[in-house]
Amino acid sequence: MQKIKNIAVIAHVDHGKTTLVDQLLQQSGTFKAHQEVEDRVMDSNDIEKERGITILSKNTAITYGDHKINIIDTPGHADFGGEVERVLKMVDSVLLLVDAQEGVMPQTKFVLKKAIGLGLIPIVVINKIDKEGAEPDRVMDEVFDLLVALDANEEQLEFPVLYAAARDGYAKWNLEDENKDMTPLFEAILEHVPYPKGSPDNPTQAQVFTLDSDNFVGRIGIARIFNGKVKKGQEYALVKADGEKTVSRISKLIGFKGLDRIEIEEAEAGDIVAIAGFSDIDVGDTVADKNNPQALDPLHIEEPTLSVIFSVNDGPLAGTEGKHVTSNKLRERLEKEMETNIAMKMEPLGDASFKVSGRGELQIGILAENMRREGYEFLLARPEVVVKEENGVKLEPFEHLVIDVPEEFQGAVIEKLGKRKAEMTSMTPMPDGTVRIEFEIPARGLIGFRSEFLTDTKGEGIMNHSFLEYRPYTGTVESRTQGALISMDNGEAVAFSLYNLQARGTLFIKPQDKVYNGMVIGEHARPGDLEVNPLKGKQLTNMRSAGADDAIKLVPPRTMTLESAMEWIEDDELIEVTPQSIRIRKKHLDPVERRRALRDKKNAAAAK
Repeated sequence: MQKIKNIAVIAHVDHGKTTLVDQLLQQSGTFKAHQEVEDRVMDSNDIEKERGITILSKNTAITYGDHKINIIDTPGHADFGGEVERVLKMVDSVLLLVDAQEGVMPQTKFVLKKAIGLGLIPIVVINKIDKEGAEPDRVMDEVFDLLVALDANEEQLEFPVLYAAARDGYAKWNLEDENKDMTPLFEAILEHVPYPKGSPDNPTQAQVFTLDSDNFVGRIGIARIFNGKVKKGQEYALVKADGEKTVSRISKLIGFKGLDRIEIEEAEAGDIVAIAGFSDIDVGDTVADKNNPQALDPLHIEEPTLSVIFSVNDGPLAGTEGKHVTSNKLRERLEKEMETNIAMKMEPLGDASFKVSGRGELQIGILAENMRREGYEFLLARPEVVVKEENGVKLEPFEHLVIDVPEEFQGAVIEKLGKRKAEMTSMTPMPDGTVRIEFEIPARGLIGFRSEFLTDTKGEGIMNHSFLEYRPYTGTVESRTQGALISMDNGEAVAFSLYNLQARGTLFIKPQDKVYNGMVIGEHARPGDLEVNPLKGKQLTNMRSAGADDAIKLVPPRTMTLESAMEWIEDDELIEVTPQSIRIRKKHLDPVERRRALRDKKNAAAAK
């Protein structure tokens, strides 16, 4: 019987999970001496590499001595909490990474709460001890206080602690020990992570916790075997969450070693493998003995809290830049996403639009960014929170928000958040001269706040938030105060005209950009929308004038990324997403229709 240890690496975003897994892979001898390996090798897709964040949980396996250690690298961002929750069910312990300077952050609390609830004993790694301003002892106390606050039992409070600098490749038991290598962490894993329960002799039970797909074998379920053995070529029952059973043969069984996937003939209780051969395999399904199929408890997935409407691009420039522009293509792509991403939901709304619900703006933004890179063209509406009704009471999601700002900016931030219905729960001065302020805020209040926050704190503020709970609806929340500059004509923008418009607000376009009637070309410096003409050239005459040849000096336009556009727009605006451009436009391109819609909205509000 194999000696197996299953462990997940959990932490707040940017506390060094992927870098730590890199070092474990390197130092366990999993890579051959001549093998070239890039940094953050577990971040496999382009967006993960560009942004330096983990989006999908990924598993790898290393051999250390006579043990096989299955390690799962999890996302740290709150929007991907659904991924982390599923993974924790599949492991026997967690490595909790905490930054030695930042300390306990919202996502640390969120993931640790789930781990404690499942009875896992954490191995705490205080990472980045080489950072200036690092205070490992304070952070250690914070972790202990958090465990006490989460009702951890006596055994969980006796957790082992290591100090590490994953980037430099060392971990140690005591701060005064020599900086050598990761051996202490390997020893901690072998000593403190329990062996998997379950026996290879029992009837087979394996549960799927994430999905993959392959063009040749179709859907692949990555599963943990809790009991029995799984053999390639044998028939097994697939038990769905609703109890429905189907029988199929395993066509391919894949094991993990380092970054490689190896075809294997059989695996037994405790291991993590990838299974192909079931066409309708889904997250949470149980692969069981066909003669005695016993299902495992289904996985609980948290409900989405934010929704966005995707629709077909019907603007004047539709189809000029993208390959896939029809509603059928859009539906197929979204349905394909829902197959593997179970934290999201999609419902068609008729009129060629689809409502996609997820855990946050980042999660939906990354789906839109992936689609854009694949050649899709579509419109996005403003994100809206998912409101529930229980016993006649309207409920909305609230977030736990933690902000680190230099002292001189705290007043401005508290004032802005007050208008967005946030309640301050604590305020702590930090040793590096910043202040950590914690709030409870409706999720609606956070939409559009990040860009304002970065401006108010001159880019020095850090904000993090995670889902708290549903609470009674709090009424209207203040949003963007400035209006939009709207183009009143179709054509290409002219430098002379943009030069004259600079005084009216901040522009989003540059000369020779294509514009059309109803497209938003900038942010008005005052409240209320303003229709402008960006196509107006200079009137030429045969008279000489003193300023004839003055150079036109344009301020660089504000570049709108997908996320910043999602935060900026209001209810009557849409984002046009194409493989080459991100444009903002009004829902109603015709000015007469816009005025009519505005009047109807005011009348409806007055009638209430």
